[in-house]
Amino acid sequence: MNDAGLPAVVQRWFSERGWQPRRHQLEMLGVARAGNSALLVAATGAGKTLAGFLPTICDLIEAPAEGLHTLYVSPLKALGVDVQRNLLGPIAEMGLSIRVETRSGDTPSDRKKRQRERPPHILLTTPESLSLLLSYPDSATLFAGLKTIVVDELHAFAREKRGDLLALSMARLEVLAPGLRRVGLSATIADPDAYRSWLAPDADIDAVALVEGDPGAAADLSILIPDGRIPWSGHSGRHAAREVMGLIERHRTTLIFCNTRSLAELIFQDLWAVNDLSLAIGIHHGSLALEARRRIEAAMSAGKLRGLVATSSLDLGIDWGDIDLVVQMGAPKGSSRLLQRIGRSNHRLDEPSRGMIVPGNRFEYLEARAALDAIGDNELDPEIFRPGALDVLAQHILAIACAGPFDEAELLAEVRSASPYAGLKDETFQEILSFIATGGYALKAYDKFRRLVPEGDGRWRITRPAVAVQHRMNAGIIVEAPLLSVRFKNGRKLGTVEEGFASTLTPGDHFFFAGLSLEVERIKDGDILVHASSKSARIVTYGGQRMSMSTHLADRVRHMLCDRNDWHRFPDDVAEWLEVQGRRSRLPEPHELLVETFEHHGRHFMVAYSFEGWNAHQSLGMLLTRRMEHAGLKPLGFVANDYGLACYGLEPITDPQSLFSPDILEQEFTDWVEQSYLLKSAFREVAVIGGLVERHHPGQRKSGRQVSFSTDLIYDVLRRYEPGHLLLRAAWEDARARMTELGRLVRLVDRAAATMVHVHADRITPMAVPLMVIVGREAMPPGGEADETLLIQAEALAQEAMAG
Repeated sequence: MNDAGLPAVVQRWFSERGWQPRRHQLEMLGVARAGNSALLVAATGAGKTLAGFLPTICDLIEAPAEGLHTLYVSPLKALGVDVQRNLLGPIAEMGLSIRVETRSGDTPSDRKKRQRERPPHILLTTPESLSLLLSYPDSATLFAGLKTIVVDELHAFAREKRGDLLALSMARLEVLAPGLRRVGLSATIADPDAYRSWLAPDADIDAVALVEGDPGAAADLSILIPDGRIPWSGHSGRHAAREVMGLIERHRTTLIFCNTRSLAELIFQDLWAVNDLSLAIGIHHGSLALEARRRIEAAMSAGKLRGLVATSSLDLGIDWGDIDLVVQMGAPKGSSRLLQRIGRSNHRLDEPSRGMIVPGNRFEYLEARAALDAIGDNELDPEIFRPGALDVLAQHILAIACAGPFDEAELLAEVRSASPYAGLKDETFQEILSFIATGGYALKAYDKFRRLVPEGDGRWRITRPAVAVQHRMNAGIIVEAPLLSVRFKNGRKLGTVEEGFASTLTPGDHFFFAGLSLEVERIKDGDILVHASSKSARIVTYGGQRMSMSTHLADRVRHMLCDRNDWHRFPDDVAEWLEVQGRRSRLPEPHELLVETFEHHGRHFMVAYSFEGWNAHQSLGMLLTRRMEHAGLKPLGFVANDYGLACYGLEPITDPQSLFSPDILEQEFTDWVEQSYLLKSAFREVAVIGGLVERHHPGQRKSGRQVSFSTDLIYDVLRRYEPGHLLLRAAWEDARARMTELGRLVRLVDRAAATMVHVHADRITPMAVPLMVIVGREAMPPGGEADETLLIQAEALAQEAMAG
């Protein structure tokens, strides 16, 4: 042992490379040797992974032992594979006989079985795979000697349903391995104490030490503005494809982030069209086949790619040190997300990460500027923790029952020791037990929903062994939309597309996917058979919620609009846009809701600049058009973006205040959600997570249509006969929180009641142009000619708005 407290072999490994262990790495080792848990918050490139594993390596050197010592849990399978690669190198170089393996849904079944019988010292896994391990009767033996659980990229899932599942799994591990150390690793969090509380048993914040790494070099961030001009419309930065390709040519490796999979495919095609030097560029997103993603990851690791277009599938810490530039296409949506993405560049602490944002329109320029200012002020996105989801708890309880009978009082205490469920009421716990046992009042006549049975004296067990088999085949938190595989005729799988998009395809159609133009040959048995083509194609679309601009970026944008002293930093065309808006209409104060009305080409428009994000605006647009219908205003439709919404119809809107009255969020909101697809969609997810509907049976898998049919049928039965059912309540909670962003909707309506400023303009206004272009886009079929027409329309709208 040396002064740093490291075993000689570890110190020698550092010395041979001319390195010294960082302060926070040694601090983590000290916390571990005191037997305490820890949260490490450190910049990207600070050696967080090594800091998390160093205590394990030292412990296994000093006290060699067989059996599972450390669990490493990450939100991404790819991250586990990357960590394994980076961990195996040092272990081999030190000549240590420490076994490290990964376990996820992709792990072969024979290896999974062997891992339970002869576990490695370190197992890298995901929250879902850990939960499945806990469902086996031998889990008590497997985890009895566990010393440490390391949770990487903690911020990525602690506040989501996957975090609920992991918190419950850690509570179970605490029972199986008392005194287990919990370690959290994260680069970007605004409120470390909230995460310490989440990580700790019984939310005891003092049980988790906070270790902070030294700050890295300040990021080098800028906004790319080709020819000094920002477009009027668009949301992706596509106009800058040639400039981005130039950046790729001038850097070793460039990572290009897009906010959606569809946009990633589009940007890849735009870049390929201007790739005059035929540089190696690739694409990576979650819908591509596993083999395709692994090939791309291997090519990046080997330094064979000059550019990679990616989505949030690569947000987290995959360690590719040769990336020297990150480009964010379109608005960043949040300062924490932007910082996380930019951190992929120069994955070293002593060199600045270099990043550029390419805004797609003038509002996106303001958002990009707001994000850069927030990072400069060290202001990260606020982090809101919510109570644990009940459908996740139902799945976890069944997993515990699959491992063996349980005592309900002991399990309730265990569940409450998980921070998200600390406030769980006795009656809610009883309701969940009843749901697993019978399916609920309306379903209790059906034997298939009976999964638990009381043994007496407060003990419960599963009704039959088949319940455990079915649980392990169907458990999981990520519920994807029904999917079809995209394959070549030789069987090679390119990836998956959602059933909704696939239903619009017929033989002979072309679509861009996996960086290729593909022609549909036929659709058969859940497969879309294709061949490569050189023809122009459409872009695959995906359902689900969009990423909305964070609340604190929205606040910054509101202040920018009215602070003329700030405008000198803006490009001339953006400053002129705001100047003319102030003359022709009004620039709202930060607390105001500006609503404009005007007539354009025989239609009457109402535009609200509320900055509450696409999801909230989409919800409000639905509600407002229903009100317009009842008021005889003959609505024709609405459009929304992150910055506002525009409703339009055949009659003038003279009193927008009445349309926004607060009671819109009472019965009208409830009626709309219940009648729309939203609640059924949310119910489908909670029914699958809660185990009410199964996707897999031995030897077969239900199609997406079959799952939807099953959930819709049960949904209708429960709505009619048991409207207070546990899963209907869980679905409502999801619909409120995620799908409609009700919290932001409430703020918007409250602001309308208190501070609405109505301006009736004589024609379209400058700030309305980006939304008016969307109105034109929705009336046109996709394609190159349409894009050209839209550019002409946008210029015409802009000329009218800016004139005079």
